[in-house]
Amino acid sequence: MTIQEAQKAVDQWIKEYGVRYFSELTNMACLTEEVGELARIIARKYGDQSFKPGEKANLGEEMADVLWVLICLANQTGIDLTEELKKSIEKKTFRDRTRHLENPKLKA
Repeated sequence: MTIQEAQKAVDQWIKEYGVRYFSELTNMACLTEEVGELARIIARKYGDQSFKPGEKANLGEEMADVLWVLICLANQTGIDLTEELKKSIEKKTFRDRTRHLENPKLKA
């Protein structure tokens, strides 16, 4: 599935099952919540915290939840994520062309 297809699929789901998009402010709060859930799992799986009894490491599910809400925000604000990602890659390539290659901290 391409990013464009994902944006269309989420929009179709919202129209068919979700009644309407939540407000942008509500979706921003939802995005923050989902990022927090992702952070909790990463802290437990890769950091120093441990899982509580019954907790699962649903890393992929949490990443998908973050992506879902981000796509909702993009759709309702008229953002083409494919185009914006292309621009971001170009910007980073120009700006950081040698930055990471010359970073002694990354040469181990």
